[in-house]
Amino acid sequence: MTATTDATRRTLPAGRPLSWGWLGGLGALLGLSVLSLFVGAADLSPWDFLTGRATPDDWLTFTVSRVPRTLAVLLAGASLALSGLLMQLLVRNRFVEPGTVGTSESAGVGILIAILLFPEAPLVVKMVLAILTALAGTALFLRLVRSLPPTVPVVAVPLVGIMLAGVIAAGTTFVAYRLELMQTIGIWMQGDFSGVLRGRYELLWLLAVLGALLWFFADRFTLASLGEEHSKALGLSYKATLNLGLGLVATSSAITLVVVGGIGFVGLVIPNLIVLWRGDNLRRNIGWTALAGAGFVLVCDLLARTLNPPYEIPVGTVSGVLGGVVFLVLLLTGRMRTR
Repeated sequence: MTATTDATRRTLPAGRPLSWGWLGGLGALLGLSVLSLFVGAADLSPWDFLTGRATPDDWLTFTVSRVPRTLAVLLAGASLALSGLLMQLLVRNRFVEPGTVGTSESAGVGILIAILLFPEAPLVVKMVLAILTALAGTALFLRLVRSLPPTVPVVAVPLVGIMLAGVIAAGTTFVAYRLELMQTIGIWMQGDFSGVLRGRYELLWLLAVLGALLWFFADRFTLASLGEEHSKALGLSYKATLNLGLGLVATSSAITLVVVGGIGFVGLVIPNLIVLWRGDNLRRNIGWTALAGAGFVLVCDLLARTLNPPYEIPVGTVSGVLGGVVFLVLLLTGRMRTR
């Protein structure tokens, strides 16, 4: 009886900070989401909506633009952070994310192909082509990483990814330049939520399905992160699990790129911060990573709307500046885990 009571006393205090932390995190995210609904070039007042004085134009702006935009920001931010978390786990390197291994650049190749061959095709066609090329680019990165000798330093893996991404981006830029499509491809690749409207963001709900799959297979991905030999010894199909995980990463990255463009550093910084705080348990970190990723991108989007009104700064630029500063702080203070 005494042992049971002592164990209960030891476990209860550990659960309280987690519950209060979740409530605080969700409350902060909810507050930022409400603020996002009323911040922008169009002057909307929450008091007008509560008192019934909002005009039909106000309701149109609210339902067609502000609500879809806020939902898109939350879905994209959570997905980018989870993609980075999963990729870092499977590659066993804390310096990688879809934007630094060629996945996002490969998805851009699919968008360029769609622009050239199917200019009038719906967004779904562009998404499918972007997913296929993203999968191919991710597979190529893995092939290059596996060819590296085991004695190479840990920074060699992201360097290979950065070089691969640079080559793919250079090829895409060259083709776009020769065909006078630089501005078009630049619009697709630049992270920006200003064009998100009702009827154009709904593909992002697929990211919620991919997040559910990540949670469902979290234990398998954790076993796969131990390496091929240990995974097989535990009865896990290593290659199938690895392909599934990287397929989820490539698919979510391609969907995000097609709908809202490229947003850097989310998948690099947020997972590292969560791992520093809570450790390497994937299943326990999924919720916090999604919450932090959504909040980070939402803050970046609010800054993009308010720093230079009535004009907007691309949210990818804001996330690059903020994420780059956080990444440098983690790197220079020695808090970045190599594995």
